[in-house]
Amino acid sequence: MDFGFGPEDEELRGRTRSWLREHLVGPYAHARGLGGPGGEHEEVEARRAWERELGRGGWIGQGWEVPDGAYGQRRLSLTGQVVWAEEYAALRAPGRVGHIGENLLAPTLIAYGSEQQRDRYLPGIARGEELWCQGYSEPGAGSDLAGIRTAAVRDPADGRHRVTGQKIWTSLARDADWCFVLARTEPGSRRHRGLTFLLVPMDQPGRVEVRPIRQLTGTSEFNEVFFDGAVAAEAVGGEGDGWTVAMGLLALERGVSTLVQQIGFAAELERVLAAHATSGAADPVLRERLVRQWAELRTMRWNALRTLGGSGGQGAPSVAKLLWGGWHRRLGELAVAVRGAAATAGPGDWGRESPYENGLDEEQRLFLFSRADTIYGGSDEIQRNIIAERVLGLPRETR
Repeated sequence: MDFGFGPEDEELRGRTRSWLREHLVGPYAHARGLGGPGGEHEEVEARRAWERELGRGGWIGQGWEVPDGAYGQRRLSLTGQVVWAEEYAALRAPGRVGHIGENLLAPTLIAYGSEQQRDRYLPGIARGEELWCQGYSEPGAGSDLAGIRTAAVRDPADGRHRVTGQKIWTSLARDADWCFVLARTEPGSRRHRGLTFLLVPMDQPGRVEVRPIRQLTGTSEFNEVFFDGAVAAEAVGGEGDGWTVAMGLLALERGVSTLVQQIGFAAELERVLAAHATSGAADPVLRERLVRQWAELRTMRWNALRTLGGSGGQGAPSVAKLLWGGWHRRLGELAVAVRGAAATAGPGDWGRESPYENGLDEEQRLFLFSRADTIYGGSDEIQRNIIAERVLGLPRETR
């Protein structure tokens, strides 16, 4: 792909910067920089209000494959989306709480949903009013999406599915209005057969329960979700076609958002480099690791630009996940290595009234949370299997 910014992109950059500076005021300014990895639940109400502000500005759904303004959104070119994302990250605007609906569910509905489904769900996402979470992973199945056990049975009285089972590692579940759930609708089916992609309202007391999972950082970004006869509003792609829809959605998880993520990575790396510069450490091995970290980040950026728009082939999303997951975990390790022994000390005595996470600094939090980077979003082992089987044509893993 011949990627480059033209005059119209630079004009958009100016407009984007002006709009963000004009609107990032009041509670939104207070929420700047909040809501990143390990802090998904920070200032969530202010960030929900910011999502609606973005909707009023038409900034949600820029890359949807629908006519410009069809759902109140402004359609931008691929380079325009990168410009917006770069300016958004550079000004440390609040972490998006609507990204799952905008970047995962909406393109899936555009590709596999009916016109009625698009007209029902896309406007709420575009206005920033309805938040979504993803019900894929399950206990006992790990990253093996085809091993799910959550079941859904169609009620003959109203034709709707009743969902029963458990999902885990569900980001934003505490705050979401809806969850798209992959469930087994054909009794006795195995692996990828007999699955259906369902849209489930979260506000169902007694039928949907969310339990936050306390992590190494002491925060609870991920959640368990229990369904006990929860009523699904409808299915996307038809009953039994869930695997096709789910695989189509997973292919959408990487893209412009990867470039946004890398801007955050660059800011974290700058902090680590600054800490090293002031520490006076002369360890040549540590310096070599820092240089390598910088070079790898530049390589990831060019790879992300090269593969925008799907030009990297079927394995590009898995390669991107392998690259950034390992890179970020190594950055966390570097952050504490630069600090030395002091990085291993907590803020003081631990107690119920003063849990340790209240005193963690940014480097300690980065180190602890980034341990999960090579697991969530599809573990490294799963990504390597995808590359081996679907790209290289190697024999499938025995299951």
